[in-house]
Amino acid sequence: MVDISLPMHVRSTFSIYDKKLRGIVYQAALAVSLAVVLAAVTTQTVSNMKRRGIPLSFDFWKQTAGFQINQTLIPYDTLSTYGQAFWVGVANTLLVSVVGIVLATIIGFLIGISRLSKNWIAAKVATSYVEVIRNIPLLLQLLFWYNAVLKPLPAPKASISLPGGIYLNNRGIIMPTVELQAGAGWVGVAIVAGVAVAIAFGAYALTFQKRTGKQLPVLLVTILALVGLPLLACVAVGSPWTFTYPELRGFNFRGGQQIYPEFAALLIGLSVYTASFIAEIVRGGIQAVSKGQTEAAHALGLPQGKTLRLIVIPQALRIIIPPLTSQYLNLIKNSSLAVFIGYPDLVQVFAGSVLNQTGAAVQVMAITLGVYLVISLSTSAAMNGFNQRFALVER
Repeated sequence: MVDISLPMHVRSTFSIYDKKLRGIVYQAALAVSLAVVLAAVTTQTVSNMKRRGIPLSFDFWKQTAGFQINQTLIPYDTLSTYGQAFWVGVANTLLVSVVGIVLATIIGFLIGISRLSKNWIAAKVATSYVEVIRNIPLLLQLLFWYNAVLKPLPAPKASISLPGGIYLNNRGIIMPTVELQAGAGWVGVAIVAGVAVAIAFGAYALTFQKRTGKQLPVLLVTILALVGLPLLACVAVGSPWTFTYPELRGFNFRGGQQIYPEFAALLIGLSVYTASFIAEIVRGGIQAVSKGQTEAAHALGLPQGKTLRLIVIPQALRIIIPPLTSQYLNLIKNSSLAVFIGYPDLVQVFAGSVLNQTGAAVQVMAITLGVYLVISLSTSAAMNGFNQRFALVER
């Protein structure tokens, strides 16, 4: 009789008790199950869309939009396409996100440091700010800034006049427009040169301090480079720009640059709300630094300001940056609440107006989700790279 059974080493390789084999089988089964579910959902979705006459293609992208958008950073009018409307929404979302992150970071650091201040009033005001702002829903705060603060402002004819030709009314902030003239390019070159000089001198000053222990006037040189060089360029080329001031004509202003109340309300709400969380992150990061570091700095004669700036905060950043990244991501995603106050961000323009007019719900929502995913992942990658500069290096 011929023995057709597998050899012992082969049977042991394919044994059901082999953990590696079981893991491969389970993962393959899970992958196949997910593929089957995805295929079934896709097939059913396509079938339902065809039955209801919902478009399946992206042909709408080049069709005329036919609606107006009040705030546009790129050229757009009613004859523009849905694709151009999409880019307007993306630009507006990026604008409020970037400016909001900068303002929230500044406010958050100031409030967080103030919470640790020895000044009783400053500490209590900062604590009250954090406890009040972070415990009120963001949507209510946006509605408050828009409906209770900005919209009740006077009409254009009764605008509040501010210095510099700036007017404040219920249609926003109207300010002079800067128009570049001949020679403005040289001022731009001077600004770039000033930034390069400031960065180069800062790097040299750091190397010099490590070698000799002496500090160079980095702040003074930076100010001179960033302010002095552009001023010299302005004097050399004459007047590289002119201002166009807004004028009241009829019931509204003509000329000038307008900041719409929707943008202002969204920016203030996002910045103030996110700053309350950043303040707690900053406070926790500073308190996590050993008090011995502060005591040693004071023993060497460093004042409180330099101790905080040169000793405490650089070490605290290792703790602050990871949760700070999460708050930046939250601010970007929370900007989608702009639809409730009428700010033309990506959700309001593309997932709102474009979706309602085209009916391409699946395509529009897929693109919208993809954009937020790309922005969030890019922000996370940038912050991770920044975090590596302050991470402890093991020997």
